[in-house]
Order: sequence, then structure tokens, then C-alpha cells
Amino acid sequence: MSRLTNVILITGTLAATALVAQNPPGPPQGPNGPNNNNNAGHPLQGLNATEVAWFNEGRSRFTEVDSVSGTQPGARGVGLGPRFNGNSCVQCHAHPGVGGSSPALNPQIPLATNFGARNTIPQFIQQNGPVRVARFVRNADGSPDGGVHDLFVITGRSDAGKCEIAQPDFATAAAQRNLSLRIPTPVFGAGLIEAIPESTIMANLAANAAQKQALGIRGRENRNGNDGTITRFGWKAQNKSLLMFAGEAYNVEQGVTNELFPNERDETPGCAFNGTPEDHTNITATNAPASMSDLTGLAMFMRLLDGPQPGPPPADPQSLQRGSQVFAAIGCALCHTPTMQTGLSSTAALSNKQVRLFSDLVVHNMGTGLADGVNQGNANGGDWRTAPLWGLGGRLFFLHDGRTSDLATAITDHASQGSEANGVVAAYTALSAQAKTDLLNYLRSL
Repeated sequence: MSRLTNVILITGTLAATALVAQNPPGPPQGPNGPNNNNNAGHPLQGLNATEVAWFNEGRSRFTEVDSVSGTQPGARGVGLGPRFNGNSCVQCHAHPGVGGSSPALNPQIPLATNFGARNTIPQFIQQNGPVRVARFVRNADGSPDGGVHDLFVITGRSDAGKCEIAQPDFATAAAQRNLSLRIPTPVFGAGLIEAIPESTIMANLAANAAQKQALGIRGRENRNGNDGTITRFGWKAQNKSLLMFAGEAYNVEQGVTNELFPNERDETPGCAFNGTPEDHTNITATNAPASMSDLTGLAMFMRLLDGPQPGPPPADPQSLQRGSQVFAAIGCALCHTPTMQTGLSSTAALSNKQVRLFSDLVVHNMGTGLADGVNQGNANGGDWRTAPLWGLGGRLFFLHDGRTSDLATAITDHASQGSEANGVVAAYTALSAQAKTDLLNYLRSL
């Protein structure tokens, strides 16, 4: 479009070739089309024909592969670089369907040398995933940084002329414990999340006060510094809207300037090849979907993308029922709120809907074990947004940096000094083996 105490240096190999960009798995579907890709990646139910056309056009922008000037085979998109982490939105948001999270094979590996590029692959990027983004916690003078430092540069690519810029020094950053790593967040049902009123979020935060206090759960909303409204997208709930989320990711992750972020992040002479903003509204187009900018299309795709739907009935439905009861009993549901309702929306398919997201959309202090030292808005270095759990059974990597693929480990890693989850994790640890199994079965069914 993803640490100060946790430098992730994962090793391992996988004898397979990762794709430069994931091809969209299957054609776009109408509002009543089949649920492909493990029941994920299809449009909202109830869209009209015009809205489906906008969704499909947005999906095409989401899956488009970018090169520097749109001249490379299979990469018709314009504006890649000068610095970038990926060349397509779907490259990172690929699993289990378009709009998801990191795929099993990391597409960043072949991208490093695509079209002659001369990038070195950082040690924390491995073939067996996950896709990762790197931030530096501090600047060289010790002042706070926190910004994304793109993995790759266009130097050496056949479409990059004589551009000569260097990758960041990730090895030194790792040695100095100055790396903050994040993986892509799924964007399924993002429009439903955007449509939840602030009053609903705040009422939910205030609910069950006695239970939360007993477990040490507090939480607080992150807010926009300009208008004071609640922000809710990103690992620290740092982005206000899907348009902002899309515009920032397009510029930061792919290096494509756009109408929200119109300036290059690196203006080294000889490394700029296109007029800015590279992505913009096409005022000469003859129909509305074709006229929209990629930025608008990306936001529209995410806004009209349905949430993940439950899979086929399990072999042991009683285990799921027991697991649901355990989820509530030990306090998981106090932060991972099972449902919230959208308000009145200008899009009928988003209006007054129950959203089965399993998140309260606020940030919580998760302690030293998950802290990354990066502040974003009201979220401090140890704060993270409660990750929505819908679609959890289709994910391959867990926690903000993808440190584990084991769901039980992800639960216990919530506990560390200062974490608001310590009480809940203690209750989980005390469960019987059967109760733990039931809870894990329930989580995998979401």
C-alpha cells in the first residue's frame, strides 16, 4: 500500500521461486459471486452495479505492477521508486486473497534484483516470509526517527537511467538495535471499520470497566492531531481514513507520488523520471471509473471489500462453542470486541451493519516484549492497536513483526513487563489442555 527491543533476524530457506508480484487469484466477482480465496477478497454484499464497477476498477489498480515509467514488460504502472518496498499493493496484501496479508513466499526476494537492480537483501527478509517493512527508531544524532526506510532502490534497473543511490545500512541499524519491523495488515472489511462511529468506539472502550480494571486493561484511542477525531488504521491506529492509508502507502511503500503525497521522498538528481504527482486524476477519461486516480481506486477497493466470511462447518462444532466461551471468560473479548455496528453511511452496503471484527480499534500498552520505541500520534512505543481477528484462520504470520506462525506463541507473547494483556495471558496459561485447544480452534475459525 507495516522493535527497539525486538530485532527480528529470521533465518531459513525455501527451495522455490517467489513471484515479483502476486497475480490476483481469480477474476473479480459481483456482489453475489462465489467466495474465492478462503472466503476472502470479494466485494460487499448489497453493492449496486455501479459500485461493483468501481470496486473492480479499484481492484485492478490494487493488483497493478509498477515500474519506474511504465515501460517494463508486465509492469505498466508508473512511478516506482526511487526507494521502495514493493511494486504492487497485492504483492504485500496477497494471502489468502487480494487484500490480505503476507504470502508464504516473500515476493521481496526477486524484487531486489528485478530488471537489473543491484540491491542486497536485508537479513530480516527471508524467502519463507513474511513481507516486512523497516523503520529506524532513532536518527544518527539520537533524536526520534520512526519513519519507514525503504528496503530497495532503483539503482541498476534498466528503467532507472544513471540513478545512483544506496540502500539504508540495515546491518548497522540491527547491530545498534535500531530496527522496527512490521508486516502488512489485512484490509478486508476496511470500509466497514471506517464506517463505525466514534461514539460506538468510545462507548465500547468505557464498557465492562470493572472487568477491565481487574485485569489491568486500559486502552485509549489514537486521534488525529488536526481535527481531533479518532484514527483507526495501521498497526498503531495512526491513519485516519482509507484515503490517507492508501496515499501514504502508495508513496512510502512503492515510491509513487500522488495527490495526497505529491513529492518524492528522495529528490537525488538523476533519480526522478516523471512529473509529479505521478498518480493523478485522469480528467480526459470518458467514464468515471477510468478517470479516477490510483489513489481513489485503492481507497475504493478497500472501502467496498467485504470482511472475511466464516469457512465451512468444523468437524467439531462443540469445540468451537467451548472455545468461544473461553474467549469471553478469560478476557480476550474485552479488547478483541467481537462485534461493533456501523452508522448511517452514504454507501448503503456499509450502513448500519454488524461488523464481526474482533477489535476495539484503540491502542493498548503491550509491554516491553512487543514495544518498538516508535511513537505515532497518541500511540507510544509500547502501544499497538488491537488487531482485528476476523480472518485469523487464513493468516500465516502473527503479531506486528510476523515473528511467529504459531498462534499459541502469539498469545503468550502478549505478556511481558507492563503489558495490559498480562492478566488475560495468565488466565490462558492456567487453562486445561482441552480448553486451550478449544480456544485455538475457535480463533482459527474466525
